[in-house]
Amino acid sequence: MSALHQSRPRRSCQRSARPERPNRTDFIRPAGIGLAELARHRQRLVEIGAVDDVRRVRREQPLPDDEAISDLDDAESALADRLDGSHYRDDILRLLFICCHKELPATQQIALALRVVSGLTVKQIARAFLVSEAAMEQRITRAKARVAQADVPFETPGAVERAERLVAVAAMIYLIFNEGYSASGEAAELRQPLSEEAIRLARLLLRLFPGEPEIMGLMALLLLQHARSAARFDAEGLPILLEDQDRTLWNQPMIAEGLALIDKAIRHRRSGPYQIQAAIAALHARAIRPEDTDWTQIDLLYGALEVVQPSPVVTLNRAVAVSKVRGAQAALDLIAPLETRLANYFYFFGVRGALLMQLGRNDEARTAFDRAIALAHSSAEAAHIRMQLDRLMRDSATARPGR
Repeated sequence: MSALHQSRPRRSCQRSARPERPNRTDFIRPAGIGLAELARHRQRLVEIGAVDDVRRVRREQPLPDDEAISDLDDAESALADRLDGSHYRDDILRLLFICCHKELPATQQIALALRVVSGLTVKQIARAFLVSEAAMEQRITRAKARVAQADVPFETPGAVERAERLVAVAAMIYLIFNEGYSASGEAAELRQPLSEEAIRLARLLLRLFPGEPEIMGLMALLLLQHARSAARFDAEGLPILLEDQDRTLWNQPMIAEGLALIDKAIRHRRSGPYQIQAAIAALHARAIRPEDTDWTQIDLLYGALEVVQPSPVVTLNRAVAVSKVRGAQAALDLIAPLETRLANYFYFFGVRGALLMQLGRNDEARTAFDRAIALAHSSAEAAHIRMQLDRLMRDSATARPGR
């Protein structure tokens, strides 16, 4: 423990007066849980009458405001020690661990948590997993059936189980963040609370696992991405590319916290996908101007991410860095094998169109952009691609002989 932390007095929390003894059949229905499920949970609470009232009161004691616990010394704080017992102070976070039960495959755990805890629609969850809505509906139905068959108790898992479910819980929090972060147009403002909720949950998770570098990396990644929110859209709600954003609008205190966390995580020398992604976001955040961006290092980091977390989307993102380092043709060659797997992915055809446009292959670029517009999830995304098409048409007209 550092001298700074040794010198700090331990904080004490005054416990509020004991509330009136709750009725064991009282239960507040979480969003997304149906009446039949609620009835099962209520009956289960009646049957497990040995649940101690004192434990329940302690578990429901509210957390202090985020401002009071947002410093970076959580690994040594008394608050972290109290949270790392069985005294969860946040029902939502407890539900995340319950949904991520060992009886469920990881994909079903995350899907069920998104549906039950966060209240996302099946369509939104399907988009996050790049699968059809029907397939996701079946996945969630199977997950609910498994939970019912396994008779999963509606209670806090123990310390060992929490550690086992950590990967799934972290992934679920990241998906919640992306549901807010990826929104555009009018939906961006409406869904921004999803990103903020994910950051809040990540803070709590970090206090439960203060020495876990991947959770530090997750927290850093969310902060570094969310710090750009004010610069990501123009006055009409159209997305602004990273290289065109007004970087003076980036949230510098949030960036500073994110950079401190990723630096701390890297020192543990236990690399993981969230740390790598946070390191990429940190390189963007440290670049004062777009031309200061270290694209060579970003290319290398995406290469490392492809090894630990292979994904066509990771390769697609790497292609942007490759185009900056080795040119558009090298990037186009990199993404060519992805077309079948990303045939319904808006961004694939947007990136392909941009690369073809850089190479002067305008007809092919126009075809790719048309496909991207057809796959766009919002009018703002479609409008952004139409801007690219308009520029392409202007350039083509200028290049014609006799004009």
